[in-house]
Amino acid sequence: MPVPETTPAEDLDLLIAAARTAGTIAQQHFRANPEIWQKGDESPVTEADIAIDRVLRTDLLAARPGYGWLSEETEDDAERLDDDRVFILDPIDGTRAFIDGQDSYAHALAVAEHGRVIAGVVYLPEKDKLYAAARDLGATLNGQPIRASAQRSEAGAQLLATKPTMKEAHWPGGIPPVKRVYRPSLAYRMALVAEGHFDGMATFRPTWEWDIAAGAILIEESGGIVTDGHGRDLRFNRRHPQADGVLTASPGLHAALLGRRRTA
Repeated sequence: MPVPETTPAEDLDLLIAAARTAGTIAQQHFRANPEIWQKGDESPVTEADIAIDRVLRTDLLAARPGYGWLSEETEDDAERLDDDRVFILDPIDGTRAFIDGQDSYAHALAVAEHGRVIAGVVYLPEKDKLYAAARDLGATLNGQPIRASAQRSEAGAQLLATKPTMKEAHWPGGIPPVKRVYRPSLAYRMALVAEGHFDGMATFRPTWEWDIAAGAILIEESGGIVTDGHGRDLRFNRRHPQADGVLTASPGLHAALLGRRRTA
């Protein structure tokens, strides 16, 4: 469908309100023994995930009836491929952390237009941290501007990554001499890179769009570089909504890390 006459800033305001609604619902279930099911891929889903997905789908599509919908907790519909703009969201990113009572779960919401994210929000209600960005308008944390790290050297850099990500097989040019750190939510990891709290983030597993769409625009608008695991541009609202990993860092550090990903 044709793109409605709304700006990225207007979409961002809508996403911020929706993220806060998601946070209110999540907190009603957090540390309250929510009902849990196992999905076909053996990943868990809770009644909070389902409730947030249902409410946000109703509210967001009512506000933007011409937009498509892609969510981790909604059965995919190929009709979204015909829409110029699409909501891409993970009702709760870090569901296992949510179940375990950890406060680092997040709500990740984005709008993509013709394959590029134009607005995105990552909200951590338990930490009262709301990251937001819109195309060409910069990125913020709780309303204050944020910038990605200016780190250029691998030495001394802090890279958010799982232990398997740092195996030799992923780095033909040698494992980079960085300090590995970890946080449960992928969206939160990307937000922390946008904030400049860490210098980069890497994952080389196939990565769902709903986990990375909001984080991608946060990083781009904060001055960082974000690509797939092989240095290619990320595109969204694809038929199979997965990226081939994610590599993000400050410009100089990203180039150095990418160089180690390639064979001579």
